[in-house]
Formats: sequence, structure tokens, C-alpha cells
Amino acid sequence: MSKKIIVFGAGLVGSAIALDLARNGNRVTTVDIDETALLPLEGKHGIVVEKADFMEAGKLQSLLQGQDLAVGAAPGSLGYRLMESVIRNGIDMVDISFCPEDFLELDPLAREKGVTVIADMGVAPGMCNAILGYHDNLMKVESYKCIVGGLPEKRTWPLEYKASWSPIDCIEEYTRPARLMQQGRIVTRPALSDAELVEFEEVGTLEEWNSDGLRSLLTTMSHVPDMVEKTLRYPGTINYVKALRELGFFSGKEVEVNGKMIKPIDLTAKLLFPAWKLDEGEGEFTIMRINIEGNDQDRRRAFQYDLVDRYDKDTDTLSMARTTGYTCSAAATLILNGIVKEKGVLAPERVGGDKTRFDFLLKYLGDRGVNYRSREL
Repeated sequence: MSKKIIVFGAGLVGSAIALDLARNGNRVTTVDIDETALLPLEGKHGIVVEKADFMEAGKLQSLLQGQDLAVGAAPGSLGYRLMESVIRNGIDMVDISFCPEDFLELDPLAREKGVTVIADMGVAPGMCNAILGYHDNLMKVESYKCIVGGLPEKRTWPLEYKASWSPIDCIEEYTRPARLMQQGRIVTRPALSDAELVEFEEVGTLEEWNSDGLRSLLTTMSHVPDMVEKTLRYPGTINYVKALRELGFFSGKEVEVNGKMIKPIDLTAKLLFPAWKLDEGEGEFTIMRINIEGNDQDRRRAFQYDLVDRYDKDTDTLSMARTTGYTCSAAATLILNGIVKEKGVLAPERVGGDKTRFDFLLKYLGDRGVNYRSREL
């Protein structure tokens, strides 16, 4: 039986989620304040679109009436409030807003309301967490490392980078201190620190550096003594990003310019957006490598997962939208099919800790051409 699903946000990832869930036979409604974002979805696979400010007082409640599940694909700044409001309305949810707040704080409310919420269910965070959760359930994990990035196929001077997501959210990766787990303690390192070169057979040499991507793992997997997530870019990117950061271009502190007060970060984002924007039909890829080591009944074991996913020309779907969006729609299907039944707010690692769920995620993604290659080292 088809389910009624409402998707909040019609950006690149939100649109991919809506289309995927609609192709599965669900009755999907997509809501966004930007009418131009909704137009490509109108009428496709029966999707209903509605232009609205879903954060407007009273509007969300009416939008949620009769829905079986909600998907949050809103900007990070709205994510926590949207999640809280959906929970208060008693609707199950999957969210990929990657809000700056700690979404686990909403767990008591979700339990009280008897709803299931899976948060941070994208590619990273998201599927990488699920992979760690799966192995944590099988062995004593002692170290976890995830390196991940989304990059254009073509390296274009001067930035050699283009983003399929918000410039403000991307800049956040360059400024927010990175929290790591080292020898059982949370350690804070500057963003862009500990840069290293790494080789990939499919794309060549990339550069990795610390970013604040562990999120819920610092709480739920605090028993794992060593954990780190690092971002991948083309070599050389870190040099100009550090220069911009140190010169104050990413600052949120207002400065006076010709008698007007402006935030440097707002100007930087305004200038970078057209330079970062992918051209129509331009290729890009998502690349991720996960290494997990530990002990299984006193036997030392090490596993590696690799993902290299590219823009789908046939469906005109960006890789970042595929890898993030299809993971989200897989989690939504887990809830709708009754495979995830727990009430409360679940982190992705908790979802992946169950073999049936983990196998479902891998198959769901594989059926859509998003393939994780795993091997024991």
C-alpha cells in the first residue's frame, strides 16, 4: 500500500528524495518557499508541489495532516526547529538538514510522542555512521576513520572546487573546529588541520584535512577510542581557503564599508556562489573511504569501505544528491515498511547496528547504482 510522504525542501537533494520515493509508488508532496525549485518536480510521478513557508506559525500543522512520514531536507539553520515541530505533531520523520544543534536532545520528546525519527541520514554523516554501527555490533572497534568529499570532475582555476550545496554551509566546514576522539578523549583541532595527501585509483591524488563530521558518534560511540572524519579536496585548495579564513573573509563579525555594516561571510558567500555553482550537465563525483579496525574474540581485524559515485547523466542527478538523497529515502522506507520500529530519535549508527537494516541499506543503494565496495585488509 502506498504511503503519504511530505518532503520539506526542494533543493538538489530534496528533489532527488521526492522523486525516488514517488517512483517507489508513494504519494509525495514537496513543499518549498521557492517556486522555481518546485517547478521541475510538478507532475512527475504524481508529485504534488506546494509553495509555502513551512516554518510559518500554524502552516506546518496543516501540511502534516494525513501524512504517514515527513522528510526534512531544509537548510541546517531550520533543521532542528523543523524536526521538533514535526515530532510535536506526532509524525515519523527522516532528516538530512545536518543542523548545528544536537538532535539527540529531541529523543525524550519523540519517545513521549511515540514517533520514530532518523536524523543525519545522508552519506556523511549518515551511511558512514551506519557502517561503523554495523561493525560495532560485531566486534570491539578500536579505530574509525572516514575521509569524504564531493568534487567536480573538471578542475577549473582558480578554485578547483564547485559545490552542490549551500556556500554558507560549506564555509562552515572551513571554520568550525573539528572534534576528534583520540585515546578515548574528545580533542578539538582547527578546521583544515593535519593535511595529508591520499591516493585513489579512480581519481588520483586528493588532500584530506580535519573537519567536524563525527557529530553523534562522539556520544553514541564514545567507547571507540580513536575516531576522525576528514574532508577531501583537490591538492592546493587548502592554501587559498586558509588565506581567505585568516584574512577574515569568513568572519561573521560586522565591519563598516562606506558607512554600511556588513558581515564579511555574507559577501564571501555572495561572490563564491556563482564561482562554485555547477554548470548544467557538469560532472561531479562523491568519494569516500572508511577504515575500521578492532578485535573480534582476540583476533585483529581491519575493514575498508570505498565509494566512488558519479553524476548520472541519464537522470541528470548529481552524485551528492544520489548518495545523500537515496540513503535518506532508504531510511524512510525502513520506517514505512516497519523494519525500524523503535520510538525516539535514532542516529544512523543505531540503524546500521542491525544486520537486516544494514543489508537493506546496501541493497537499496546498490539497486540505484550507489555501490559501497568493502574488503577485509
